[in-house]
Amino acid sequence: MKSFSATPADIDKKWILIDAEGIVLGRLASIIAMRLRGKHKPTFTPHMDMGDNVIVINADKVQMTGRKREEHVYWHTGHPGGIKSRTKQQILEGAHPERVVMQAVKRMLPGNRLSRKVMTNLRVYAGTDHPHEAQQPEVLDVKAMNKKNTRSA
Repeated sequence: MKSFSATPADIDKKWILIDAEGIVLGRLASIIAMRLRGKHKPTFTPHMDMGDNVIVINADKVQMTGRKREEHVYWHTGHPGGIKSRTKQQILEGAHPERVVMQAVKRMLPGNRLSRKVMTNLRVYAGTDHPHEAQQPEVLDVKAMNKKNTRSA
């Protein structure tokens, strides 16, 4: 039996819509990372972009367990002494709450060129509106996958 290696002609990309309201951030990020990479497909090939296009709505209503909302997110401006930080709670309440989900998914992917390419297939929106209705995305019900995926308040 020969090993299957996908070619660009074999790749079939779908559009998937995920509602993040009430879902635990880490579990959501791992599901999104798996879908973006294409590991849920039987034809998965590690060196090809096989994953689906993922749309995440209601990113500002994502849940976290424990005291993770008080954890700091650090970045550097590039200038001397330019280390900055904000808590995840401040980011979620700020102008760009979708960055928390984007960063969580990014950190669950390997750090290589293909992962940077795969991240372009992820679209995250803070509210319920998104401009991708023409692609007719399939709704993926993450809440129904496992009861641990949700958390109330």
